[in-house]
Amino acid sequence: MHTHGAAGVAPAVLLPFAAALAAYLAAAAQERRRGRPWPAGRTAAWVGGVLLVLGAVAVPVPVGRPLVAHMAAHLVVGMLAPLLLVGAAPVTLALRALDVERARQLARLLRGAPVRLVSHPVTATVLSVGSLVVLYRSPLLGRMLADPAVHALVLAHVLASGCLLTAALVGPDPAPHRPGFRTRLVVLVLGVAAHRVIATSLYARPPAGVVVADAEAAAVLMSYGGDAAHVALTVLLCAQWYRSAGRRRASGRARRPAAQDA
Repeated sequence: MHTHGAAGVAPAVLLPFAAALAAYLAAAAQERRRGRPWPAGRTAAWVGGVLLVLGAVAVPVPVGRPLVAHMAAHLVVGMLAPLLLVGAAPVTLALRALDVERARQLARLLRGAPVRLVSHPVTATVLSVGSLVVLYRSPLLGRMLADPAVHALVLAHVLASGCLLTAALVGPDPAPHRPGFRTRLVVLVLGVAAHRVIATSLYARPPAGVVVADAEAAAVLMSYGGDAAHVALTVLLCAQWYRSAGRRRASGRARRPAAQDA
């Protein structure tokens, strides 16, 4: 199977990354000028996430082990970088930085039925896991490994679906229709199981045209790298659950004395 390398990053590829950094940093700077400083940790998370994606895109794909290289890029772009990008709360920043009318338009969009559908954890999981099945069990894999443009499109999808899933499960941005913690935990567990099944299948039945050793190494990387990312998601989800329960307890204690005084 013919595979491709990369001699460097074309200037056109850098534009989306530069635009993403510039837009976020400009919005954060605007908040500071208004006297509402934006958390430095969130800004650092956005910068780190964008640089991670850029690094994954820029690394050459070796001729001898193309699937391992793709899997490493997949894990970075689809699992690690979304933890940082979603954690940076870009929607919250946009709602604060935009003028009133545009912020209302964005809020209406977020409350709309299409966003409600695609941002549900079940939908996001199906899009993420289903795309893996399509990729590794169809001719798309061969096209991706042979054509840099197709590889870039696949990584773009992986990034979008990874951010969507991360936001659906643990995102700090407003999510009016997000289900409860138990539902999200069940969906996360099912997603972990599906991810492990796909990795096992890739190891046991390498795709046509892929060197067995390459497929096996990619499957191992997918399994252990995916587990690490899922552990991070589980920790974040449980931390949110704990904080939410704490706020409910504190609110209950505050109401009881008020009721007794009445």
